[in-house]
Amino acid sequence: MLSVKGLYAGYENKKIIEDLFLDIKNGEIVSIIGPNGSGKSTLLSCLTRYIKPMAGEIFLEGKNIYDKSIKEFSKKVAILSQHHSVTSNITVRKLVSYGRLPHKKWYERQNEKDYEIVEQAMNYTNVLHYENKFVNSLSGGEQQRVWIAMALAQTPDVLLLDEPTNYLDIAHQLELMKLIHTINREKKITIIMVLHDLNQASEYSDKIILMKRGKIFDYGLPKDVINCENLKEVYNIKCHICDNNKKLMITPIDIYK
Repeated sequence: MLSVKGLYAGYENKKIIEDLFLDIKNGEIVSIIGPNGSGKSTLLSCLTRYIKPMAGEIFLEGKNIYDKSIKEFSKKVAILSQHHSVTSNITVRKLVSYGRLPHKKWYERQNEKDYEIVEQAMNYTNVLHYENKFVNSLSGGEQQRVWIAMALAQTPDVLLLDEPTNYLDIAHQLELMKLIHTINREKKITIIMVLHDLNQASEYSDKIILMKRGKIFDYGLPKDVINCENLKEVYNIKCHICDNNKKLMITPIDIYK
């Protein structure tokens, strides 16, 4: 589905990611974890085309992502960044309808199929009853669902999320993670996201990418990647991990000095 070959990336002359290789299968939820500065957001930025690699290639369905136009890329890949900005007078329906732009020529208006897709996306994310409200009048959790509705309106194959639960209270975090999981299972959309919460990553992911200093330290099933030895080596923390009915519960205890 998505492959990274020999990736080198960073900002200006500073390399953050060096010689990274990665393969992600179709239909998986893959979470990228690691301490600050480990290269999580840089890797995601390369996958979104926000940052062009210094070297190496990224393939989507066997084709280099830079061989596609922005419009063609956007038909396949939807992106939910960490920070959003909207004008004060944009309604929920209007914002969600922007998800159809990659599928339209500049002179084309939306048709009945577009309206139906937008309606379905709002209904699926439970924001249809907000359709005429201004987006910036909603709570943080409600806004996140609106942005996800816009992403769904793109009808993508891949959804890339940068810390989607950031700034949300615990109830909205759980609501959002359940929604992301449901989208993956029901719509078969491949989801790749950066997360800080190890418990959320272990519970809702099929695979975990654990990064350290610009490299993939470990990659695999949550129960294989999230263990005390790996967390010691990458985060420098002592922890207790409880495996309860195949659900990991990670409790940090102390840091190594």
